[in-house]
Amino acid sequence: MEVSKQLVTKDNSLIGASYSLGVVEQRLIFLAIIEAREQKTLIEAGGVLRIYAQSYAKQFNVEKHTSYEAMKRAVEGLYEAGFAYSKIDERSGKIGNYKSRWVDKIGYIDDLGCVELVFASDVIPLITRLEERYTEYELKQVVELQSEYAIRLYELIIQWRSVGKTSQISLAELREKLGLVDEYQRIEAFKRRVLDLAITQINKHTDITAEYEQHKQGRVITGFTFKFKVKKNKDKTAAHIEVDNSDMFTVEGLSDKQLGRITRNKQFIADYNHLVSSTSPAGQDPNAWEFEMINRLKKDVSQFKKRPIRDYLEY
Repeated sequence: MEVSKQLVTKDNSLIGASYSLGVVEQRLIFLAIIEAREQKTLIEAGGVLRIYAQSYAKQFNVEKHTSYEAMKRAVEGLYEAGFAYSKIDERSGKIGNYKSRWVDKIGYIDDLGCVELVFASDVIPLITRLEERYTEYELKQVVELQSEYAIRLYELIIQWRSVGKTSQISLAELREKLGLVDEYQRIEAFKRRVLDLAITQINKHTDITAEYEQHKQGRVITGFTFKFKVKKNKDKTAAHIEVDNSDMFTVEGLSDKQLGRITRNKQFIADYNHLVSSTSPAGQDPNAWEFEMINRLKKDVSQFKKRPIRDYLEY
């Protein structure tokens, strides 16, 4: 099946759930959902799903060997990850609040270059037995999103495709849905490193152009409303956010010393260690890592979209 025809379909209870998953973990979930929908009989019986590095590499335009290394590292995160969601109890008609894990089992097979997983029982009806309240979008809309927050925000926004505007969401609820606990407590940091970054990527890479409106009580920002329009053609990339992000991802003006400091940053290493093989020199030696990453930053900074590059100087 062509990537342009592959659909990610989730019950709105899952779209609106609260969880924190990295980009690779979310991508594995996308591919597993597509596989599960194509094998409905198998998945309803709690069957095993396989995601191959070759498929991941093709879908997300990355090298096969780095794909598999990233997938393997994501196994531990997905095994530990859970989510909180709400749904209507069928017997009473009341809203129930629940917590579940994503998977019952997950692992990898080196000789096959694949990750195997079994979705948790609560997840299965939220991706296969869909009736009226669900959201569906093409996988190609999120393949180029490099921020985990951009992926989640796109899903939250696109639920409202029919009206082009979300309802007001409180700051606390939005943070919860994006999986933020202690990160970016200051509103300026939250807007710059989460919202503005996500909106920039959504407007550049997806089928919608979005903006947000702030809601205040006095001088304190308490919530947001998101408005969006479907692009008339895929080349339209208009954006409207409250700050100029044109230099968020450039390394222009940064010295080698500053670039070295960035590449040694623990958060930078956590964000981009999937770019190198764990058995390569850069994956084993800190000096080789620094040399490799500085060269990559100078050659093609577009690989590094997890956060604005200069943010790593602030940690």
